[in-house]
Amino acid sequence: MYLTKESKEKLFKKHGKSATDTGSAEGQIALFTHRINHLTEHLKQNRKDYNTERSLVRLVGKRRALLDYLTKKDILRYRAIVKELGLRK
Repeated sequence: MYLTKESKEKLFKKHGKSATDTGSAEGQIALFTHRINHLTEHLKQNRKDYNTERSLVRLVGKRRALLDYLTKKDILRYRAIVKELGLRK
């Protein structure tokens, strides 16, 4: 499996407040970005996998919604997470 418990904890520890804080916007955005990158690589090899393509589009939409929420709530946190993850915008 590409996303183990340890890798999730490491991801939340790095981008969230702590390893157990899985609900913060930054942690969720980091998790979605990790999953989006994984699905993108999968689709490069399997271009006719339409179910994965649909899942990817839904994940991108969820991440966009969280980023919009963070923009309205705290612009400095938004700028920090975008810079940290290397997202465009």
